[in-house]
Amino acid sequence: MIIAKNIQKYYGNLHVLKGVDLHIKKGEIISIVGASGAGKTTLLQILGTLDLAVPMPDSDFTINKIKIQALSQKQLSKFRNEQLGFIFQFHQLLPEFTALENVCIPAFIKKVSKSDAEKRAKELLDFLGLKDRYQHKPSQLSGGEQQRVAVARALINNPKVIFADEPSGNLDSESAENLHQLFFKLRDQFGQTFVIVTHNEELADMADRKLVMVDGKIL
Repeated sequence: MIIAKNIQKYYGNLHVLKGVDLHIKKGEIISIVGASGAGKTTLLQILGTLDLAVPMPDSDFTINKIKIQALSQKQLSKFRNEQLGFIFQFHQLLPEFTALENVCIPAFIKKVSKSDAEKRAKELLDFLGLKDRYQHKPSQLSGGEQQRVAVARALINNPKVIFADEPSGNLDSESAENLHQLFFKLRDQFGQTFVIVTHNEELADMADRKLVMVDGKIL
């Protein structure tokens, strides 16, 4: 599903990623752990195509057999919208829109019709236990509910891979536990691949594989 070879990244003179090699299979749940500054979020952003690695003669990066470095910016945006989903520590819901509208946004970008997008969004919100929250705005939802809306938004276009950056870092322990269990339920139901950066050891240990980053490399 994801094959990355010799991923390098600099920010000015700071060498953040120092030749990361990675192979993630379809349907795997992978956790990435490590101290702050180890390069976890930078790696996640590059794997999620939100940032670009430094081109190297022997580097390679494919997702679902598509060579990412060969895509134009327009092709990359389309690929990201259609095949990747993102869940962040701070849910990043738009405060002026309802839960239903927030979930629909990626589908609208994909040019899905309003009726089809809303039908799919309602199915996901129902699945996530938010049937009575369609018309609630983020300020009217609890932290756990907001994060579940963000999960529904990540799933709306049936992505192949979900990237999550500290997804439970802003939740209380009960909501965090529910979210962790949800990831495995989603994988079993929809077959998605999950790549999760986390400081939560419980979540990290639940994953199929735990990758430890130290000083820009995976041990």
